[in-house]
Amino acid sequence: MNRFFLWGVFLCASVSVGQSQEIRRLSSQQAVEVAIRTAVELRNLQLDVQIQEYNNKEILSSVYPQVSASGQATYYTNLPKIQFPTSDISVYKVLEKEGVLDRNGQPIDISQASFGVQPVSFVAPFNMQVGLGVNQLLFQPDVFIAVQARQSVLDFAKQNVAVAELKVKESVLKAYYAVLVAEAQKTVLFETRNRLQRLMKEMSMMYSTGFAEKLDIDKLQVTLNNTETALNQLNNGIQISIVLLKNTMGIPQQDSIVLTEKLDLTAIQADYLTISGQPDYQNRPEFTLLGTARKLQELDMKRYQLGYLPTVAAFYQLQRSGQRNESFDVNGSGPWFWFTAGLVGLSVNQPIFDGFQKKYKVSQAKLKLQKIDNSLEQLKGFIDLEQGIAVRSYQNAIMNLDVQTRNVSLAKQVFETTNKKYQAGTGSSFELLQTDTEYQRANGSYFQAMYDAAIARISYLKSIGKL
Repeated sequence: MNRFFLWGVFLCASVSVGQSQEIRRLSSQQAVEVAIRTAVELRNLQLDVQIQEYNNKEILSSVYPQVSASGQATYYTNLPKIQFPTSDISVYKVLEKEGVLDRNGQPIDISQASFGVQPVSFVAPFNMQVGLGVNQLLFQPDVFIAVQARQSVLDFAKQNVAVAELKVKESVLKAYYAVLVAEAQKTVLFETRNRLQRLMKEMSMMYSTGFAEKLDIDKLQVTLNNTETALNQLNNGIQISIVLLKNTMGIPQQDSIVLTEKLDLTAIQADYLTISGQPDYQNRPEFTLLGTARKLQELDMKRYQLGYLPTVAAFYQLQRSGQRNESFDVNGSGPWFWFTAGLVGLSVNQPIFDGFQKKYKVSQAKLKLQKIDNSLEQLKGFIDLEQGIAVRSYQNAIMNLDVQTRNVSLAKQVFETTNKKYQAGTGSSFELLQTDTEYQRANGSYFQAMYDAAIARISYLKSIGKL
């Protein structure tokens, strides 16, 4: 039993550790920083930057000397042979010259010489070769352009990260402010519910003493029930907003987050007085990204244009060869025969005619460059439109927030005055409930206006490239 008990404790401890939660206390800036570190899309794009860095090193390594070593050993089980002609004509020439007679007493002459063939091998049975080669590329058009383009390609990868970071930052800030506004609205609803509960208690006491009607209590109960329903709906909305915020940040859903910032009207209105109508396209990472894409397209076109130039490379080879033949022993050196060969040279490869392939590739590259120029013009128009809408939306949102702020203050004054009249017995419960409803409605409009202003400010800062 003790063993099973210990195993049970171990399993429970393992489960509790596996399901441990992390409590994160986050400001809006910290939430953005967490999202930039953990968002899967950004992590992949940052890996693309690292991949490109290694790719640049690979490209650069192609202009360094390339050194290679080689070795080969062969043994002929059957030696290759060739038919080599044989003749004793030289001997007969000497005999004829000296006037030597044959056994019949006749002078020997060349016509008596014999001719034939004999298989001869010029290869040793065992052969060995070791070599060292060095190749240095001096000029190759595509490599030359690739070396020039490596920094632009790396910048393109980094700017892709910047564009994605901007989108993530915008999403996180909007989700963050959605939670802040909902929590602030929840605080007001709590106060409203507590106020209605106190009023219910007071009205119940007045009903028991005959100074209030049952109808007044029923009306108040309906208002209280509606407030409870709105509070429950708001709690559900907050939980959904928190889930969305976690998902946008890329953190586990089991983690708890605590938002450390509070709604600040001054911060929301901070950029209202500095609104500028002149867009600075260079502040937008999308524009910078497209500009880098244009540089890369120009280099691509240059690569095809330089394709008519030759490829030039220098090379050097050193080779040590050995042959072994047991049948030979020259001057006591043994059966091995070694010799060294060296070679240095320059290779040039000049393309002459490729069926106009490069010409058509250059034409395609020019058209692609025009497409990028068109996209830049289109992006400028989109940025102008986005900033125009963002500026007007921000201005309208701030003006609406100012109106709703005054409405809340006015609705509160009306409610407090009506409540005093009701407490003094000169006002009716109907008026009190009506003013309370208007007060709640004004608060709802105020928080909606605050959320709209916060989102409009985020959109405005994004449109001018200062988010």
